[in-house]
Amino acid sequence: MPYLLRVELPDIRGSLGRVATAIGMAGGDIEAIEIVEKRDGTAVDDVLLETAPQVMPDSIVSACNALDGVRVVWISRYAAGGNLVLDLEAVEELSARPEGALDRLIELLPVTFRADWAARVSRTDGLGYATEAAPSTLDWTPIDRAAMLEAVDENTLMCGAKLNKTEIVVIGRRGGPEFLDSELARLGHLVGLAMSISRRATAPSGSA
Repeated sequence: MPYLLRVELPDIRGSLGRVATAIGMAGGDIEAIEIVEKRDGTAVDDVLLETAPQVMPDSIVSACNALDGVRVVWISRYAAGGNLVLDLEAVEELSARPEGALDRLIELLPVTFRADWAARVSRTDGLGYATEAAPSTLDWTPIDRAAMLEAVDENTLMCGAKLNKTEIVVIGRRGGPEFLDSELARLGHLVGLAMSISRRATAPSGSA
C-alpha cells in the first residue's frame, strides 16, 4: 500500500540514512525521496513508500519519531500511482502541448504538489477548469504572488497564485500538511511558466 510521508530531520550527513533504516525496520519499502525544503539546519523531505497489507502506518511514524531530531509532519495514503512528478517534468508536458497548457497545468498540480485538487478561478466567472475533487464553488481572491488562501472548510488548506489579470490558480489539501514557503515559490514559478507557454502558443506567427 503506498503512503507519502513528510518528515523533518537534521540537515546533516547520515540523517536521511537513519530515517531510511528506521522505515525499513518498521516494514516500509522506500520508492522515492524528494527534498522539499532546507532551513536553519533542518531538512524537510517527502518520502514515497510501500508497505505490506499488515503494516500499519503508525508503526512507521513511531519508528521515525524515535530518532533524535526527527519529526513526522504528515503521512497519508498516496493514490498517484507511485510516481513523483517533478516540476521540470510538468514543464515538459506543458511545452509539448502549449495550446492546452493552462488546463493541463490544473491537471498536473495535484500530483506535483501532493494536493487533492486544483482549479482556475476567474474574477468574473468564478470557478473554471478544475480537477474532479475541487469544491463546486470557489471565490476569486486578488493576489499578486503565490500565497495561502482562506480555506473553504476547516479540514482543507488552500494556496493560490496569480495566472493573469482576471484569473488565479488554486490548489487544496485536505488534512495537511501546510504549504511551505518553498512550495509557494514553486507554485508561483510554475504558474508563471505555464502562462508564458500559453502566450507563445497564441502569439501571431513571426512575433517575438
